[in-house]
Amino acid sequence: MLDLASCAIGRIWQAEIFTLLFLALINYYSFNFQWLPMTKELSFQKFIEQSDLLGELKYDFNEKAEFRHTETQRPFVFNYYENGLEENSQRYQALGHLLEQYVYELLEKVCKLEKVYIPPEADKEEPRSFFFMSEKALTNHHSALLVLLQGHGVFRAGQWSQQAIIHHGLQHGSQIPCIQMALQAHYDVIVLNPNDNFVELKMEKEWNGLLTQNIESSSLKMVQGGSFFSLQHPPECIPKRCSNTPEEHMAYIWDYFISKTEGKDIAFIVHGYGGLVFMDLLVRRRWEVMSKVYAVALIDSEHHVGHQLGSDVQLLAWIKHHCREWVTSPKPLDKPAAAVFKREFPMVSAGTEKYSLAPSSSLQSIFKYFKKALKAKTTINFSRMPIATRSSTKRKQSA
Repeated sequence: MLDLASCAIGRIWQAEIFTLLFLALINYYSFNFQWLPMTKELSFQKFIEQSDLLGELKYDFNEKAEFRHTETQRPFVFNYYENGLEENSQRYQALGHLLEQYVYELLEKVCKLEKVYIPPEADKEEPRSFFFMSEKALTNHHSALLVLLQGHGVFRAGQWSQQAIIHHGLQHGSQIPCIQMALQAHYDVIVLNPNDNFVELKMEKEWNGLLTQNIESSSLKMVQGGSFFSLQHPPECIPKRCSNTPEEHMAYIWDYFISKTEGKDIAFIVHGYGGLVFMDLLVRRRWEVMSKVYAVALIDSEHHVGHQLGSDVQLLAWIKHHCREWVTSPKPLDKPAAAVFKREFPMVSAGTEKYSLAPSSSLQSIFKYFKKALKAKTTINFSRMPIATRSSTKRKQSA
């Protein structure tokens, strides 16, 4: 009994250390955002030079991770072509494809995350999706696990908002600051890729040429193969098995990866449509989720409790104690936010009125919430454990 009590006390101290490190790192990165090594190897210009867009996109990220013109240092300008809305839209879309590849590279080379293809048993010629996770995310039983789930849109793993990356920088639009803080505080991380659901049919002929490359590089090949204006034509698509939808992607990674972890305290940060996806998982895998997840931070979530959870008393009680939402609001960060409808869990201001900036604006508050939730969880677990006393020992011996 005493050994169990010592173990529980150790977990409480471990939680305290983790959260103190988190807060220190949050403050550091708020004022010293210098994590991106500005080397030629990690330069965004490398991707531009490999495409046919060198003349149209003379942009790169500066030392502050802001997207700037390489000659004028001015922010990105959408209207490159005069009176050419379609051409400018196509240029913007091509830029998005290149940013997708660039963020993937940063996840691997800067954050040191491992890319995991799903399903693992699929033939290499089959279109596959993937996600990213830290090296020991499934085997390290002494650390907490943070799962990142973004909203629905064109952006892929590692991005909260492509628009925010372009106009406000990687520190606001990407998930990398959040990932770096978690890793340096000895948390493991899983970065989901819920919007990677299909591959274009016209790329099917390229599969053989992609066997020794990353499948997602097909997006770059589209830009390289002739005019980038071809990106705009609506293609026919092949769904990716186990990742046809964000909901299926989430359920598969939960079933075959996250649920296999033992003794881990799991937290989620979900943005926009990601909130609906998480609630879908909660309904489908209720007992596993309720037993493994200790906190969920929702940001401008698109979930609907009435439609998804109905009047399920257990689920409603669980989200009330384990969920908290940050919403766009003119109020200062963390101030209670007004709601049109009754909320089933606390809702506070994200400290901004811009949807795309809500994740970065609320990040510090979210980790404070995780600190409180993890401490409460370890305290409750400890309080429920029987304590060995002399009288109980005597009763056991006499029996």
